[in-house]
Amino acid sequence: MKKRFIVLVDFSKSSHHLVKYANEWALQEKAEILLLHEINPLLPMLTDLESKSSILQEENAAALVELSNMVDQFISPFLTAKTQVIENNLTQTLNELVLEPFENLIFIGLKESSLFEKYFIKNRSLQIIENTKNTVIAIPQEIKTYAHDQIFVAVSDKHPLNLVELHNFFKFIDIQNSVVTFFYLAKPNEETAAIERYLQDLKGLFSEQFNTHYAIYETNHPHKNIKKVINNTIDEILVVQKGSRLLTDQLFRKFLINELVHEGATPLVILP
Repeated sequence: MKKRFIVLVDFSKSSHHLVKYANEWALQEKAEILLLHEINPLLPMLTDLESKSSILQEENAAALVELSNMVDQFISPFLTAKTQVIENNLTQTLNELVLEPFENLIFIGLKESSLFEKYFIKNRSLQIIENTKNTVIAIPQEIKTYAHDQIFVAVSDKHPLNLVELHNFFKFIDIQNSVVTFFYLAKPNEETAAIERYLQDLKGLFSEQFNTHYAIYETNHPHKNIKKVINNTIDEILVVQKGSRLLTDQLFRKFLINELVHEGATPLVILP
């Protein structure tokens, strides 16, 4: 089945970086690229239907021109690139797109947020992650060069890894020169014998594809000590899964929101 990268763009500088990143990856995997933009015009409450339709048509046309310019500027002529503009209902559109006959990855950009936005406003990226039934690639705004020398896969004791989706994600990875480390963040004095056996099984399961390792890190300050696992360099990729401790446990919540989504410097893969 053909591979496709669905890239969400808003025409900011960080979107340019996101498209460059997706383009480099797509060239390696011969994937098609779909640039997707959502328009949400602010219309006066008393705008009549004819005027509203005219405004939407103008915004749609302008957005398509901008998308076409991005294709010309940032996407290789050796790749198939398509563009699409939608009005609202982004998650619904994404869930419809992933039903089409492609192996899909969805790309979103991560931006710095104010303190108020971090704690009081539902982050748009988190909404997409929570409501989309597909693997999502979240890229910090300054990263524009694709690399995957080190892949770190977070493992939970309560939610086994979705091995089907992990296998699907690895189809997009060039196995040469890639090191995969399965890791678990343990609470202080936590019994880890069972999780260590699970990590060993995962290491063995993928050892024919990659150079694999596993590790257990004990910490009660995951948002500070995560650097024991990743170094925030552009040649690393961090893989987590919806429903895992990294996404749900209150102890790890700050690690997700602040370090990964708002301040992260490592590409983040979220498995469904």
